[in-house]
Amino acid sequence: MRIRVTHIDTACFLLELGDFRILTDPVLDQPGRLYHFGVGTLSKKYSTPTRTAEQIGPVDLVLLSHDQHEDNLDQGGRKFLGTVKQVLSTKPASRRIPGVTGLDDWDSISIDSKKVPGLKITAVPAQHASLRILSPLAGKVIGFILEWQGQNGVYYISGDTVMFKGIHEIAKRFPAIDTAFIHTGCAGFPYLTGPIHYTFHAREAAKAIELLKPRRAIPVHYDGWWHFREPLDRARERYVASGVGGIVQWLQPGLSTDLQ
Repeated sequence: MRIRVTHIDTACFLLELGDFRILTDPVLDQPGRLYHFGVGTLSKKYSTPTRTAEQIGPVDLVLLSHDQHEDNLDQGGRKFLGTVKQVLSTKPASRRIPGVTGLDDWDSISIDSKKVPGLKITAVPAQHASLRILSPLAGKVIGFILEWQGQNGVYYISGDTVMFKGIHEIAKRFPAIDTAFIHTGCAGFPYLTGPIHYTFHAREAAKAIELLKPRRAIPVHYDGWWHFREPLDRARERYVASGVGGIVQWLQPGLSTDLQ
């Protein structure tokens, strides 16, 4: 089965498992707007999606790590959800968005499709703040494990998270990971919460990669917004310095890349 990925914007990418098409965290707005994330937090978007909704076309499934922040689900993304038959996300998202199936940590759901026999999605924990006490303010986030018949190792999508004990549990439960999509960027609001960060920075991501031991790690969610505080060139240097540079694979935005 041919597996391809196309990075569209932020944590939004199109994953094609043969003819089965999965879109993650739909972010489809044009740049230039200010977005408010609640409790005094705001950010401006700079990046342009590499595909419009029309260019993406029909998808079979959306995996939405969370709905409460517009760098993971913006207005264009919300509109796109209405065209998709199946959307998996958090339980709070399912209460806010009609038609969304909500999953708790470690819940699994089988996807009935002849396109990908045995496809199963498992929700895995994520912590959306480096200071745990702030996690309830940031809101519930999940990552995803993707399994199907004949794969060499599972696929992991981290969701917006930092390094915490849940990453250790994921490594324990899924010791064979082929590809890990890691949400990075060191998201933060220094004017409000100082050095607290809400997604991996490169050093943390490198530690997670060392723990999870994927064959390949693909960073997403690393630039294009004001609140992403780690410059991309510095992140690249830190992956190399941490010794995981050979595992990290950078996608060229908009270019479909074969993974298998």
